[in-house]
Amino acid sequence: SLVAARFVQGLAGAVGIVIAQAAGRDLYSGGKLVRYYGRLTVIGGLAAIVGPVLGGQLAAFTDWRGIFLFLALLGAVILIACLTVFRETLPAVERTGGGLAQSGRDFRRLLSDRLFLGAVLITGFVNAALFAYLSGATYVLQGIYGLSPQGYSFAFGLNSAGFMVFGFIAGRLSERWSEKGTLLLGLTMTLVGAAGLLVTAALQLPLAAIVLSLLTMVSGVATTTPPSTSLALAHYPQIAGTASSLLGTARFAFGGIAAPLVGLGGSATALPLGLVTVTCALLAAVVYVLAVRPHARAAEHTVTIGQPVADRVTAAS
Repeated sequence: SLVAARFVQGLAGAVGIVIAQAAGRDLYSGGKLVRYYGRLTVIGGLAAIVGPVLGGQLAAFTDWRGIFLFLALLGAVILIACLTVFRETLPAVERTGGGLAQSGRDFRRLLSDRLFLGAVLITGFVNAALFAYLSGATYVLQGIYGLSPQGYSFAFGLNSAGFMVFGFIAGRLSERWSEKGTLLLGLTMTLVGAAGLLVTAALQLPLAAIVLSLLTMVSGVATTTPPSTSLALAHYPQIAGTASSLLGTARFAFGGIAAPLVGLGGSATALPLGLVTVTCALLAAVVYVLAVRPHARAAEHTVTIGQPVADRVTAAS
């Protein structure tokens, strides 16, 4: 009964993630859209900090039943907020119908777009690295490096703070500089952090090395989130919900596959965590080279051939 109820809870949580992304596409475009996704990333990082702390405080005076009761009350508050505050963001004239058949056509349309597919795969691979971290951080930091629960909470909070800060920076950077450039920066950070994690595990380097590697990797994942989400949804305002659902599916499906792999080598080594995160980061980089970078070059070619200089500046901006 508990597992079934938790499954339903997961389904409900997925709705919130998809709708939050799709509603942003309904309301914003351009720089404002990227800024919105940056703020979503910040909120996600804040939740990762507040959630464990709040859960720990609840556990001090109640059992797991009390924690689920608190979650039920929180769900009631969210439901009331949706009924009274959250308005419909998609105008009636822009809505689509057709049921499952139309959804199938929309999925085929999205997956045939190389840029969209690339953004989805990049999102999936970098989040697989993030889920690997979430799965393996406890036994690595506490089991191998001997951190106390308080020390682990500090390290986890540091990484979550990095996720928040770089998610905010990425939103601003994508808006003022370049979405694809910011995405490349995030992928580079993710790969460097994962490589550092692998080297640290192989050479058994001190605690500072693994904390710094994890911070770099997690911050890199946060940096990729606003531009990859914007690239995926910007061109599909009429089917933003369908596009958002594919993004969410990639995040959690890839993460669900990667998380168990971290424990294959047992709890005495961090090598599996390093190998999984490096593999995920490399695959994301390969997708960028094959799917996103050619699109960027084609766009630059389009706005520079046969245009006056002033028009090129306008198009580039």
